[in-house]
Amino acid sequence: MSTGAAGVETTPTRDAGRRTWNRFTRGQQLLRYGSVALVAGVIVISWRHLEMGIGVVRTAPAELYDLWTRMWPPSTGIVAEMVDPLLTSLHIAILGTVLAIALSIPTALIAADTTTPNRVTYTLGKLIVTTTRSVNVIIWVLVLVLLLGPGALAGVVAIGIRSVGFIGKLLAEAIEEIDMTQVEAMTATGASRLETAVYAIVPQVKPAFIGIATYRWDSNVRASTVIGFVGGGGIGSLLMSQINQFQWANAMTILIAILGIVLFSEVVSAYARKKVM
Repeated sequence: MSTGAAGVETTPTRDAGRRTWNRFTRGQQLLRYGSVALVAGVIVISWRHLEMGIGVVRTAPAELYDLWTRMWPPSTGIVAEMVDPLLTSLHIAILGTVLAIALSIPTALIAADTTTPNRVTYTLGKLIVTTTRSVNVIIWVLVLVLLLGPGALAGVVAIGIRSVGFIGKLLAEAIEEIDMTQVEAMTATGASRLETAVYAIVPQVKPAFIGIATYRWDSNVRASTVIGFVGGGGIGSLLMSQINQFQWANAMTILIAILGIVLFSEVVSAYARKKVM
């Protein structure tokens, strides 16, 4: 047995001059089988640690049918009551995205290796991007409800803070990929940092920035519909109250309205990205 180029193992057979070609060497095959066994072991350990059984799965179809019979047909009596919460959720998404954009632009400038003044500001920018992205929006709402009280303000600030990391990270990467010769040309003419940013950096990152901001607004619309569950205001609060009262037909109507809002935001964001890109 011998090993050829690129780790291909050849094994001689009984017929003279004939060899069996294998894609992987014996060591590589053992490594692959060992990796599969390790993954399978981790899955089994996780399943056993969570003590999950299949009894609930067996009864799930019957429970789903029972819930469906309670939710269908949707109730129309709550339509007038949910218009204002729906508009509130849209406003939360819009104002939260505007707040995120205002905070993410300076964050991206110091988080980009090509525009940050020094290593301290670069580290600060990366720290802001990482910390704001690492905490889920629901956690931000829970914290801000304690500080600002329940309502739309907590929802706007939570969505704004949560979105800074997303917009700031992608915008910083876009800034790092710009053509630096334009920046150097502006600097050579004696332009200030602000002038250089406005005339040399902004035109190059504008398409990417609009696409990122539009996509984030689309995501924030979805987030604004659930933050009401924990006191962030909007349609989520009404949905939670109807579920707590076992008003399943009203809950179905609200879910359909949320689906419509999300689809609307998807269409708007896709159209905006298509026009800009």
